[in-house]
Amino acid sequence: MQRKILVTGGRGFIGSHIVDACITCGDAVVSVDDMSFGKEENANPQAPNHLADISDAGALERVFQTFAPEIIFHCAALARIQPSFQNPQRYFDVNAVGTRNVLALAKQYGVKRVVYSASSSAYGNTDTNVLTEDLLLPAQALHPYGSTKRMGEMLMRDMGLGTGGIETVCLRYFNVYGPRQTTTMDGPYATVIGIFLDLLRQGKPLTIVPDGHQRRDFTWVHDVVRANLLASESALVGNGEIINIGTGENHSIWDVARFILGADAHVSPEQLLDSKRCVMAPERRGEVRVTLADNSRARELLGWAPQKSFHDSIRELVTALQ
Repeated sequence: MQRKILVTGGRGFIGSHIVDACITCGDAVVSVDDMSFGKEENANPQAPNHLADISDAGALERVFQTFAPEIIFHCAALARIQPSFQNPQRYFDVNAVGTRNVLALAKQYGVKRVVYSASSSAYGNTDTNVLTEDLLLPAQALHPYGSTKRMGEMLMRDMGLGTGGIETVCLRYFNVYGPRQTTTMDGPYATVIGIFLDLLRQGKPLTIVPDGHQRRDFTWVHDVVRANLLASESALVGNGEIINIGTGENHSIWDVARFILGADAHVSPEQLLDSKRCVMAPERRGEVRVTLADNSRARELLGWAPQKSFHDSIRELVTALQ
């Protein structure tokens, strides 16, 4: 049965893939994207885009007046850690106030459920090896981006079913990568895999920040999309649940560099530096040392598990450059 779907941030990295998946399922889809970071090449011709800033409640309501969605995938946000230190007010306006606007209008116009794109940045640096959703978080996030994404999670609960609102569910993504990810063309604070692939394409050395031994749980974008679709339909969620979307395994930045360069696992960081295939770069403020998801809640409540291995995904991305 066709559903009416609204995707905020529908021309962005993850949002555009959700748009495509919903169109493939036969849904009627509309996007809201102010194109600050969205890209025309991500557009699906079957999903019209409304040029609106979600922090502008009036502009957002005009979208609801012309298209009354049943499900909202709320992906729109200002992402990236380092720029949030430079303009925390704008991050608050978009990520917190914008999320409030989405929820208020969703209730007003009879939306059934909002699926929120949350972030593993909520965890910050912890002494825990594996990150579970019930982990007690520090009072202060490491950066304004993390703070405002946590505010979004709180709003999903505070303006959800428990207070007479609508069904909500929060998906905490872990280091999403894949086609349409940010690259060096999008600025200096793009995601590491996108940066590495872009540098490889240009024949330049890969930049290692700060020592390459930090570890990340990298999650394939199409696995993330599948989690969103499952979260929009599962009868086991809807009360603001927070659910990790990660693979449950992690890799060091040196590992990623080896995979992308096609180097053997035994090649040392020193060898990669000596050969000029990699260079060191300054530390970036606000970065955590390790991310590693416990995804058992996603398996239990959504029936979700990652399907594509990291090695196969990287091989596909490198092959696409050729």
